[in-house]
Amino acid sequence: MQHLFEPLSFMRGPAMKNKFMLAPLTNTQSHTDGRLSDDEFHWLEMRAKGGFGLTMTCAAHVQANGQGFPGQLGVFSDDHLEGLTRLASAIKEQDSVAILQLHHAGMRSPEDLIGGQPVCPSDMEKHNARALSGDEIDELVEDFILAAIRSEQAGFDGVEIHGAHGYILSQFLSPEINQRSDQYGGSLENRSRIIFRIVEGIRARCGADFCLGIRLSPERFGLRLAEIIDVAQKLMADGAIDFLDMSLWDVFKEPEEEEFKGRSLLSYFADLDRGDVKLGVAGKIMSAQHVADCLEQGADFAIIGRGAILHHDFPKLAEQNDEFRAVDLPVTADYLRAQGLGENFLVYMSNWKGFVAEQPAD
Repeated sequence: MQHLFEPLSFMRGPAMKNKFMLAPLTNTQSHTDGRLSDDEFHWLEMRAKGGFGLTMTCAAHVQANGQGFPGQLGVFSDDHLEGLTRLASAIKEQDSVAILQLHHAGMRSPEDLIGGQPVCPSDMEKHNARALSGDEIDELVEDFILAAIRSEQAGFDGVEIHGAHGYILSQFLSPEINQRSDQYGGSLENRSRIIFRIVEGIRARCGADFCLGIRLSPERFGLRLAEIIDVAQKLMADGAIDFLDMSLWDVFKEPEEEEFKGRSLLSYFADLDRGDVKLGVAGKIMSAQHVADCLEQGADFAIIGRGAILHHDFPKLAEQNDEFRAVDLPVTADYLRAQGLGENFLVYMSNWKGFVAEQPAD
């Protein structure tokens, strides 16, 4: 397993000291205005101390109307800089690469949270979402770029663009959701245009050594695997990003689309001509052996989500024991408190079926 603990270099920014990346995990612990709270700081600092080669924040919204969750971290205002600067410094003090994830929920922004109608590439009656105007798309691109600039000012080593899981950039990619007839709709080139504009803008306006990644998911929300493969290949061929984060739900599953079955979903992305771009994969990685298997199948690093909630020091435990695997579920609330979860995070995790053990009745 020793190769799991060797450094991994990116084209830009510092190297990861090992192959373990903390997934961007919603934890609902920030203040209502998007400023960092002590609970969220503590949760993330513990993961940096726990040995993760890269510690990523939760999804941080780049516009106030793009909030997707209560207690979500914000990066849309200079009011957020103080907390973000404190966080970036603490992560880097632990020899962990500090990355902030840029996010906008689009049609998935709850109306009661944002105080108005959510936005989407197209009108979406199911979510009571309205289509963005062309000028609003320009503003959205600019706000992603400004959020990256703000992250760099705060001291982060880089940012990850959230283009997955049915949030706004994924909504543009989806031929089911995106019904536009302008330069942002129709062909895959048009539907992916907003992503490439954001990448280009961040690369042009942030430092030459600023690390840039993007998260994509290849299924659900009307996405087509063949199209996501094409987008991933173009992003890698352009060389403007430093890493691709593929969120696969389960790193060992086969694709859902019938014509792609017979091999793992991961393999379609491991087979791409990635140049110097690094490939990370996420989805039910719960043991040291799982990490090794991901690398054996062609990934450059593993992105740990649930396993990192259960063990703040997942990488250190894996280094100490080749047979390490995450504790079985459910776990008690007190167990999770000891792993650095605040009370708001515990409430959020209690909504995950079978994760937190129910308290016995008095």
